[in-house]
Amino acid sequence: MLTEHVDVLIVGAGLSGIGAAWRLQRQRPGDTYAILEARDAIGGTWDLFRYPGIRSDSDMYTLSYPFRPWREPESLASGEKIRRYIQETADEAGITAKIRFGTRVTRATWSSTKSRWTVHTASGDILTSNFLYGCAGYYDYEHGYQPDFPGIAEYTGRLVHPQSWPADLDWTGKRVIVIGSGATAVTLVPAMAADAAHVTMLQRSPTYVTPLPGRDAVAVLARRLLPPHAANRVARAKNILLTQAFYQLARHRPRLVRRALREIALRFLKDPAYVDEHFKPRYDPWDQRLCVIPSGDLYRSIRTGRASVVTDHIDTFTPSGIRLRSGAVLDADVVVSATGLSLLPVGGIELVVDGVTVDVGGSVSYRGLMLGGVPNFAYCIGYVNASWTLRADLSHRYVLKLLDHMDQHDLAAATPVTPEGTGRPLLDLSSGYVQRALDLFPRQGDHDPWLIRQNYLRDVLTTPRADVTRDMSFTPRSGLAHDAAALRGSDSAPGSTSVSGSPKVV
Repeated sequence: MLTEHVDVLIVGAGLSGIGAAWRLQRQRPGDTYAILEARDAIGGTWDLFRYPGIRSDSDMYTLSYPFRPWREPESLASGEKIRRYIQETADEAGITAKIRFGTRVTRATWSSTKSRWTVHTASGDILTSNFLYGCAGYYDYEHGYQPDFPGIAEYTGRLVHPQSWPADLDWTGKRVIVIGSGATAVTLVPAMAADAAHVTMLQRSPTYVTPLPGRDAVAVLARRLLPPHAANRVARAKNILLTQAFYQLARHRPRLVRRALREIALRFLKDPAYVDEHFKPRYDPWDQRLCVIPSGDLYRSIRTGRASVVTDHIDTFTPSGIRLRSGAVLDADVVVSATGLSLLPVGGIELVVDGVTVDVGGSVSYRGLMLGGVPNFAYCIGYVNASWTLRADLSHRYVLKLLDHMDQHDLAAATPVTPEGTGRPLLDLSSGYVQRALDLFPRQGDHDPWLIRQNYLRDVLTTPRADVTRDMSFTPRSGLAHDAAALRGSDSAPGSTSVSGSPKVV
């Protein structure tokens, strides 16, 4: 059984965790740290998902790290290239040696008398740390969302979920149904259509999709004229401005954006009735996340006849396929249930503060990265309307600023003081996968610094200047019991009860 103490413990070796470690090494080289990764490889989401066509749905100039330029030609990159990029970043910075693979964190307990986290793993190892940073994202890596379809036991074909893609699946020359209309579905359909006899995307209701070029013309030109870092900054700035402007336009002029997206679809599909039936959602743009299709590949697959869209509800599975409520029957050799993901807050870690289990869903989010009443703990969640890394990197920098402040003032613990009242949910989207998990995640407050504004241009100006003492209670280091025996011990407390993150002011 491993027992070890570090200054900072990072959970997750994906895009966020590696970025956090890079920033920590650079800004606080004297700190000891470790990364605990439940899987056996670097990459997180980009190592987990292996379905056909897996790729980014954000441009790589904003999804990549600001400190390491994206050098590949594609603006929308494959999952394997993203995973390799993360791996190379970790290797070059010496971060890989700090990762403990196959180490799943199950429980973390905080002791106020020692100002220390004790972290328990599934293998029985125990680590202690002064600060705990959850960078495991918000997907449940164990399983995706799978509805209980009527008649599913009668189906004699192959049923698969994208999150657990079987390596032996061969769809060449076969009839395929992809159930869903989100980012995974619009990626799978054109990728499988190249070899399948036909692919049908079966959706209950339409989703907004928009084509983006596979390569960024501005980035290509900038690379010809400028050094790599400067070229990356130009492409990054351009894409940030465009995506943020489009989002704001969609929120303030939704009808205009609806018309524009319809016109784009018509340029590819040429059939107004088809577009209105299958690509005209009932909700406004960005009520749910907009799906990107590189160079219009989904539309092109439909135009060639290799793919089609059916908008209907499933009545029941049959031995040979699916019968719809309309009475139509779709035969399929393979059915892909791209029905969404299951969300999991703070990597599924049970947080305990002084013997009391933290009710994460009953907590209030401080600056979108800490929890009211929980000391020396932060978690990383990206934007819903822009590249994940944009917000993740701001979160890393804020955490480091907080740690610097604590060192400068000889402070052992920082605890956000929970405000009165709460506002909207942390993840403000109407998508099914978000709505199913709303009660699991903390809520926002109704004023700063308890609000999350999905606006990178605002955040990039305000977050680095944020007052780390606002609504924060601090514990001085003096008088704390930190003997060597305690550093090897466990602070777990049996018989914990549930609370909603009420502040502990010492």
